[in-house]
Amino acid sequence: MSIKVGDRLPNVTLYVMGDGGPKSLPSDELFAGKRVVLFALPGAFTPTCSASHLPGFVVHSDDIYAKGVDRIVCLSVNDAFVMHAWGKSQNADDNILMVADGNADFTEAIGLAEDRHDRGMGIRSQRYSMVVDDGVVMALNVEAPGKFEISGAERILEQLS
Repeated sequence: MSIKVGDRLPNVTLYVMGDGGPKSLPSDELFAGKRVVLFALPGAFTPTCSASHLPGFVVHSDDIYAKGVDRIVCLSVNDAFVMHAWGKSQNADDNILMVADGNADFTEAIGLAEDRHDRGMGIRSQRYSMVVDDGVVMALNVEAPGKFEISGAERILEQLS
């Protein structure tokens, strides 16, 4: 069963790139006491993710922060090295926290995993975005498979108004 509006996000270990390499980040720490926009996608450096999804949040990050958001998080089932490199290549800088869910622990815990073994990609995340307030899902936009219509930065900006 997948996560829904009103649900509390699970506490699992995620990873970000630190000065000395990957650093663990409990999801409770990521969301506790904060208003967070989280968007997730099937994979770093993949076509729609690199051409549209992440760039939209990069372009609109100032507008999103102006709506009272404490942090914008990009999550994918990739390792911290890949997420860090992808963020640099997309000019995410300090505006978007690039978070690795390399084992798909978070993705599976919220019920938004997608089996892409038939395409050589293993378990991946469905494409979605959400607004989270102190660990509770306030808005959720899950895309149909292969689509990018409702989880972009523009939709999030509408939901934050």
